[in-house]
Amino acid sequence: MNLMQNNRRDFLKHSLATAAFALPADIFGNALTTGSRVVEVKVKPEKPAKPRESIRFSVIGLNHGHIYGQTEAVIQGGGELVSVYAKEPDLLKDFVKRYPQVKVAKAEKEILEDDSIQMVVSASIPVERAPLGIRVMQHGKDFMVDKPGIVTLKQLEDVKRVQKETKRIYSIMYSERLGNPASIKAGELVQSGAIGKVVQTIGLGPHRMRPETRPDWFFDPAKAGGILCDIGSHQCDQFLYYTGSDEAQVTTSQLGNFNIPEYPKYADFGDMNVRSPKATGYIRIDWFTPDGLDTWGDGRLTILGTEGYIECRKYIDIAGRKGGNHLFLVDQKETKYYDCTGIHMPYGEQLVSDVVNRTETAMSQHHCFLATELALKAQENAYWLST
Repeated sequence: MNLMQNNRRDFLKHSLATAAFALPADIFGNALTTGSRVVEVKVKPEKPAKPRESIRFSVIGLNHGHIYGQTEAVIQGGGELVSVYAKEPDLLKDFVKRYPQVKVAKAEKEILEDDSIQMVVSASIPVERAPLGIRVMQHGKDFMVDKPGIVTLKQLEDVKRVQKETKRIYSIMYSERLGNPASIKAGELVQSGAIGKVVQTIGLGPHRMRPETRPDWFFDPAKAGGILCDIGSHQCDQFLYYTGSDEAQVTTSQLGNFNIPEYPKYADFGDMNVRSPKATGYIRIDWFTPDGLDTWGDGRLTILGTEGYIECRKYIDIAGRKGGNHLFLVDQKETKYYDCTGIHMPYGEQLVSDVVNRTETAMSQHHCFLATELALKAQENAYWLST
């Protein structure tokens, strides 16, 4: 019996070894690559033409650093910065240092009642943004605000009502798309049909958590809106834009506090699934960027089409390319890498033009509100993970 078992083991060992040499290499995944090289495209820096339109605008509320990107977008788009108002002397000091020509208003009312001001820009504490926007619109001015531009569904209802009554613009700057060169290039490629019909987006928004650098209101969802309402609104905007959807719903959403027990109401993780009649989307937001990464977060966007896909590595390429603004395109012919650093971002110029001409070239009002509505519903209806 022992002899028979040994002979059988030897036979099987010999047979498998022989078969391994005889079978095609691609059975084991060794010959699935084509050997073609990645085509690298350095997008030529664009020198935008001088804006055709101009407006006078003011700033109210400086509570988030995004106010500087917002202000620059409007200035580059043809806006003249006139005045600023903020309650906090330290924030005001920094802003005036950056823009020494700006007039410091003594009160919000001074700006709202200045008939020469056409638009107000704000990055105030999130819960204060919608009420400010309503006051701005009721004074006959347009409003551009940092995300989250609205933090409750009741606020959304009020803003939509006043916007409809006044016919003013309420624009939320979803900067992960509107202020990122790779995202702008992705939109151009999608609209040109480079990857066929878009069927899904995957948006990842990791951030680094340093509680000591954040004000107390940041950790209070009643004041800041919460992780899906806040950062998630970026991703909802992108889902709607790249899939060409004008209607959508949240199918599932989840929240969890895994690493900051000192702020029990705050979620440092959130994800959600969305869908429209055209496509689906998955969104994940977290505050777990490790210190070993050389930037605040490895934000990524993947756009899947019927003829290819696009991946944007917006802030860093951990594979080794320097800087940010990386885009990869894979289609039926080849793989391309785009360095998008020189791409012009037209949001500011488009918004200024919209203020002057009463158009919707920067973003439709419906799109602006729908992206926020999805984020708000995901936040409000999320399943809280047991941690």
